[in-house]
Amino acid sequence: MKLTQQTVRLVLAEPLRISRSTMTARDAVCLTVEHEGLSGHGEAVTSVFYGLDTPTLQRLATRAGERLTRFTGPETALHALRVGELTAPGTPAAMTAAVEAALLDLVGKRTATAVHRFLGSAVAPRAATARTISLTSPGRAAAQARELGEAGFSVIKIKAGDRDQEADLDRVRAVRAAAPAARLLLDPNGAWSAGQARALLPRFADLGIEAVEQPLTPGDPEALARLAARSPVPVVADEDAVTYEDARRLAGRVHGINVKLAKCGGVHAALRIAALIEDSGTDLMLGCLTASSLGIAPAVHIADRARWTDLDGHLLLAHDPWTGIGGEDGFVAAASRPGLGVRPRTEAGVRSAAS
Repeated sequence: MKLTQQTVRLVLAEPLRISRSTMTARDAVCLTVEHEGLSGHGEAVTSVFYGLDTPTLQRLATRAGERLTRFTGPETALHALRVGELTAPGTPAAMTAAVEAALLDLVGKRTATAVHRFLGSAVAPRAATARTISLTSPGRAAAQARELGEAGFSVIKIKAGDRDQEADLDRVRAVRAAAPAARLLLDPNGAWSAGQARALLPRFADLGIEAVEQPLTPGDPEALARLAARSPVPVVADEDAVTYEDARRLAGRVHGINVKLAKCGGVHAALRIAALIEDSGTDLMLGCLTASSLGIAPAVHIADRARWTDLDGHLLLAHDPWTGIGGEDGFVAAASRPGLGVRPRTEAGVRSAAS
């Protein structure tokens, strides 16, 4: 097997402002694994929060390619990855997830099987995805919410964590008025203290917020669990629930866990967490980083396991170099084509040569 990589610049249609940063673009490293005339693809994106810059991802991809040469085919490589014998010790979860995605895509193509079928779902998953509204003015938030409702979105996620806490409430009120039928999620990205959260959550509950992601500064999951025990709004752990062990500690103590493939290590790691929290009183949320359709696709193939689906990263881009999972009408859907079911757009621009 041979692995090549290409780096693409993903530019957002408009800046995404959250409590800790504003993002306008990020790099995506696309992995292509070739074997016997077929190719499988996966994607890892840069992340300041997770300490992954472009050179790091490129170096990790090169190392993964070197290790892949030891295996006779993608099936054996995929098994090795699942038992921790493919990627080097300490490999970041995002790269493990990207390698797994490329192998899943390739195995699916070799067997003429869509990925969701050998993950246990006979029917291609289709789910209503949340669409994110960033920290912006109430007027702009209302206009976006109105447009999203008209396009078919039934779930809207509103970023919070403004220094002016009343501005957060005004933004939610504006969205609620503009999209009265929408289910609303709130995401402060860890901007609040426990005292602030206790004071604010009843007010957001009165506005019909369905759930709040990571209201507290990450690093103290016990505080998050204590808040969840008394919160009038369901609390979903995100930055405090990265690994399987993190999920084990919080299972049954928070209302939900936001599983992102790039932080847990891929589809099979996500399914382990889903099995762990099943029947614990903690529901699964599937989230993502801003990425192309290629980067989002693996999660779409397990979207039928989630109570909340937040897979809109590709919808935030000015130009998505891949296509195949939809989402523009408010619903992401796994394709029935072999593998991940996504295809490159022929006009996609590649910033660096394949290596």
